[in-house]
Amino acid sequence: MNTFQDLGLNEDLLHAITDLGFTKPSEVQDKAIPILLNNETDLVALAQTGTGKTAAFGFPMLQKINIDSRTTQGLILSPTRELCLQITNEMKLYGKYCKGLNVVAVYGGSSITDQARDVKKGAQIIVATPGRIKDMISRRLVDISKIEYAVLDEADEMLNMGFYEDITDILSNTPEDKCTWLFSATMPKEVSVIAKKFMENPQEITVGNKNESTSNVSHEYYLVNSRDRYDALKRLADANPDIFSVIFCRTKRDTQKVAENLIEDGYSAGALHGDLSQNQRDLVMKSFRNQQIQMLVATDVAARGIDVDDITHVINYQLPDEIETYTHRSGRTGRAGKTGISMVIVSKSEVRKIKSIERIIKQQFQKKDIPDGMEICEVQLMSLANKIHNTEINHEIDKYLTSINALFEDTSKDELIKKFFSVEFTRFFNYYQKSKNLNVSESSNDREESGRDYSRGKSDSTRYFINVGSKDGFDWMKLKDFLKEQLELGRDDIFKVETKESFSFFNTENELKEKVLAHFTDFKYEGRFVNVEESQNRGGGGRRDGKRSGGRRDDKRGGGRRDDRKLDSGNRGDRRRSEGNSKPRRSGGDSNSDRSRHSDSGSRPTVARRSRR
Repeated sequence: MNTFQDLGLNEDLLHAITDLGFTKPSEVQDKAIPILLNNETDLVALAQTGTGKTAAFGFPMLQKINIDSRTTQGLILSPTRELCLQITNEMKLYGKYCKGLNVVAVYGGSSITDQARDVKKGAQIIVATPGRIKDMISRRLVDISKIEYAVLDEADEMLNMGFYEDITDILSNTPEDKCTWLFSATMPKEVSVIAKKFMENPQEITVGNKNESTSNVSHEYYLVNSRDRYDALKRLADANPDIFSVIFCRTKRDTQKVAENLIEDGYSAGALHGDLSQNQRDLVMKSFRNQQIQMLVATDVAARGIDVDDITHVINYQLPDEIETYTHRSGRTGRAGKTGISMVIVSKSEVRKIKSIERIIKQQFQKKDIPDGMEICEVQLMSLANKIHNTEINHEIDKYLTSINALFEDTSKDELIKKFFSVEFTRFFNYYQKSKNLNVSESSNDREESGRDYSRGKSDSTRYFINVGSKDGFDWMKLKDFLKEQLELGRDDIFKVETKESFSFFNTENELKEKVLAHFTDFKYEGRFVNVEESQNRGGGGRRDGKRSGGRRDDKRGGGRRDDRKLDSGNRGDRRRSEGNSKPRRSGGDSNSDRSRHSDSGSRPTVARRSRR
């Protein structure tokens, strides 16, 4: 492999590289930089997250633009604000000795007037999110008609986020003879379409195989019931005391909820998702980079701007809908030559996805068990012992030694050690001593993995009719998730879900009947009445039973007649797919009643409340 000096970079850039502490180029840099420096060509580069793609296109662009000109010559498009800011900061660091260089970040959530003013000062390079740059082009606040280089960074993610039309509009305002450099972790067909549409005979480089995960990351999965997902997450954190992790959820709502629960339970956690303001995002990311936050709970989109080299674990609290997205998630760890672990918490219905992911990333998952309580107690005890053993002595304590020694004059060394460690160990022991086994077998019968669970008796449950079905975008699992979210129930509380074309059935225990019917009285969703009524159909069969009671409304209001409009399943899709059953919010006070049920709910022992400094 070449050195940076061998790649043909000028002295200003090499000086910056030395300051940054870079020693050898990564594989994607080694392959891409000579091509881009020595040729006016289009390029498609496939490389995993964390392999140094920004430098791979950043150094050649900085060397080839005319810094003495105030004309915008380079445009870099990225999917998120975080990534936009990250690229901008890195480009400034790379070009710190290029006098007169002006790199401007253009993104939503910040003053468009201030950004336009910065561009007008003479921005040779603009780093932008598609939505904001398109807006500025339409207002004639930026001029990209003379750019020479266009970069599509994280192209697969931009297209996955629905930016195809924006990218098309943006590139239509650029010269045809520009060089287009496309960098992506995966190569779905949409990226191929972009390459064919906007690039001419592009050169291609691939680091590893397409969609393949980096070899620095090991992959594990843990099989639990969906209702135990959050407890499993806590145990994985407790079993890894020095964890510094990103936890992925599918939706913004789940992300916020999991983060809030972790904080309430004494963990050093924070949330990162699209509903946060830019200032809130910046504060969360600053705390995470400083390792004041050990567990960052994030959506896939928001996490695209996370570029932290020391992340030890990625935890998939919920698997993504698109299998390729797993590659991006796991790429958050094992960066800069370090190793990392990607953990997946799955229910039985999701195990098949593990096999699909294995085929794509060309690596095997190792099935592991969630640690039991006593294992965690041992891990925490030894972690504390090691920290004490390695602690540097503060000699300001010397003046108190006489009093301390007098207090323990009759205490043996072994007894003193036991007393000292019991202060912390007892907290974990009391918390975990009656904890249940969260692991389930792939071969066991798990009623929550089938919509048609008829194992429960007919007499102890109520069956309902609901006027939505497959035509409205529901299968049994999506409907179950929708009902679970609306009624704030666990997945086990809704069963025997059966979807037909324009209506469906489901069951709950009898004691929930009043709550279900009350919730769906005059219930309107996306402008349409959704009707739930008690049914005499006790499960099975395709005929809608005419005998129903409770919650009846006039069909003219939408109660019994299917509206031709489908429910907006696209906008609700993520929320309906939510898997976890977060624990009930508990105030402080005595938690013995919870522990007596052998669960992991309740506040975490105080020893775990420290953040990683």
